[in-house]
Amino acid sequence: MSRRNKPPKRIPEQDPVYNSQDVAKFINRLMRRGKKSIAQKIFYSAMEIVKEKTKEDPMEVFQKALKNIIPLVEVKAKRIGGSTYQVPTEVRPDRGMALGSTWIIDIAKSKAGKPMEEKLASEILSASNGEGAAVKKREDTHKMAEANKAFAHYR
Repeated sequence: MSRRNKPPKRIPEQDPVYNSQDVAKFINRLMRRGKKSIAQKIFYSAMEIVKEKTKEDPMEVFQKALKNIIPLVEVKAKRIGGSTYQVPTEVRPDRGMALGSTWIIDIAKSKAGKPMEEKLASEILSASNGEGAAVKKREDTHKMAEANKAFAHYR
């Protein structure tokens, strides 16, 4: 990689249904082995399930779920003088979006028994209500950062 300058940030095109870059990024993270059409079917089916269950605009529920999950601080390991410290750092908005959507997808994948559309829809619904495993993961991240606040000066 070049040390001179940073490569330009690539921004995916907006998705065709909701015209949102957040949805396009989420679908790209959901995608496995380059099969984008399958990832789109899963996401849009999950949004239909959300719409049936809540009788609200599924895009608002999705945005609320992401807002409840995106962490504000995280810990990064930093090696200083032979020992490694967990240093709390603030999370940039694009990194927070990446973490939050990855947490939702991983938790939905880890559940067993139901089709992926239903698992994803239930995780989005629980996250929009401020509960569920993804929200717990965010709280754990914040607790870890709070516990290691003493090492913040190593930032």
